Amino acid sequence: LQGPRYVSPAPNGGFVVSEECGDVKVFTSSRKLLCSLSSKYGHRFGNPAGVCVDMDGSILVADEQRHTVHLFPEHGAPICLVSAGLRRPAGVACSSFGHLFVADAGENCVKVFK
Repeated sequence: LQGPRYVSPAPNGGFVVSEECGDVKVFTSSRKLLCSLSSKYGHRFGNPAGVCVDMDGSILVADEQRHTVHLFPEHGAPICLVSAGLRRPAGVACSSFGHLFVADAGENCVKVFK
């Protein structure tokens, strides 16, 4: 890893790690690299920060530099969930009720999206 920042468990026993170098890596339960989101999706991150995995196994990534939160489904193209209203999204978490929590370090608050 190059500058690991945030880590989240994945439903399959693996985990997801954001890196300072601008990538997010996915690992299996045996700690082997499964994929890089940049390579798999052709997505360019600015400065990926918080990561989490939802109930469907999709990976959510907060990007501090681009002020966005993207969802990376297991199959299909990435989806931008939040593209406005964030100054410096750092941490993210998903609830089983469909809520997305974003810690916005630029505004010293937690924002909730449905």
